[in-house]
Amino acid sequence: MCGGEGTRLRPLTFERPKPCIPIVNRPSIQHLVSHLSNLGFTDVVVTLGYMGRAIEEALGDGSLFGVDITYVHEETKLGTAGSVYNAREYLDGQDFLVVGGDHVTDINLLDLYRVHIREHPIISIGLISIDEPSDYGIAEIDVNYQIKRFREKPGPGEIFSNLASTGIYVCSPEIFSYIPEGTKFDFARDLFPLLMGKGYVLKGWLARGNWTDVGSPASLRQAERWKLNDIPYTSISGDVSIRGGQILGPVMLGDSITIGRNCHIIGPAAIGAGTTIGDDVLIGPYTSIGEHCRIREQAKIFSASLYNHVTIGKNTTVSGSIIDNDTVIGDDCSLEHDTVIGPRVIIGSRSVVHSKTRIWPEVEVAPDSVVQEHLLNEKFDVRYEGS
Repeated sequence: MCGGEGTRLRPLTFERPKPCIPIVNRPSIQHLVSHLSNLGFTDVVVTLGYMGRAIEEALGDGSLFGVDITYVHEETKLGTAGSVYNAREYLDGQDFLVVGGDHVTDINLLDLYRVHIREHPIISIGLISIDEPSDYGIAEIDVNYQIKRFREKPGPGEIFSNLASTGIYVCSPEIFSYIPEGTKFDFARDLFPLLMGKGYVLKGWLARGNWTDVGSPASLRQAERWKLNDIPYTSISGDVSIRGGQILGPVMLGDSITIGRNCHIIGPAAIGAGTTIGDDVLIGPYTSIGEHCRIREQAKIFSASLYNHVTIGKNTTVSGSIIDNDTVIGDDCSLEHDTVIGPRVIIGSRSVVHSKTRIWPEVEVAPDSVVQEHLLNEKFDVRYEGS
């Protein structure tokens, strides 16, 4: 399911759908499809909404990932269950796995599918213990994993469980008898209560492993940490020039990278092709740098995500930030933890951007500024709450 606008991740989703946000320099949906393929799920149906063309370009026909992909377009928003109903003709009347296109996970979903086929409830729901369940649907199960209660995004006094729904389901085609055609209809909000009210058994499945739906900048950075941890060793994909520096792996290096004198790069990290790094630069663990970036002298980058064509000025410190394409950060700046900087932003020298601050695309920040609140651009939608 790839229909949402990703408003909670703005400014990163103005020019790409959420499943195409880079994670270790690849669209996140490529990681997901590769994982499903490795588990043996080779027939994939992708429901498309917001900026669906970018997802088609990222995946193609699926052959590079060992799968066969069919695309189904939504003309209007149909909700999670409604979008699956819209694709029912391609599911061949079989039980099927439903996964959000923005999910990043290493969970063995083949086990979920096998348990469902063996026990054959109308729906099996992947559940995972989570520290902050109020942002998710939560379930109460009995010793046989039957779901006794389910509540979507509970408020205070309603959090009866920390078992959150991952939004990953295995469904019987029987569900289509209860989903209205052409109407917005959600699994958690509409279909689950309807089926439970009619006496159907819904089963939970307790997942083990890493999972996030990339619903916030913090979860996006966490997903990237998982993927960086998967880098097994230092690899070089072409020419790299380094002068008296130190690389402590694992670090994934693209082609035509230049690394200046006395630089220290501590893995796990990834650096894209064509990037130039000046002298005396420190790049800490869990950092991902895209293609054709320029990191100038004495910069320090820790646990950050830089996309393509980003410039970091001299003696600037970037900590736990996400910086989108073609943005320029001046000299002697400080970008604090959990900042999100949109594309084509210019931040003047000696500026400070406080933590949890977002800057919209094409904003220019004057030198010597202190940014303490979101800087929006009226040329773009200013909402950042929602899906």
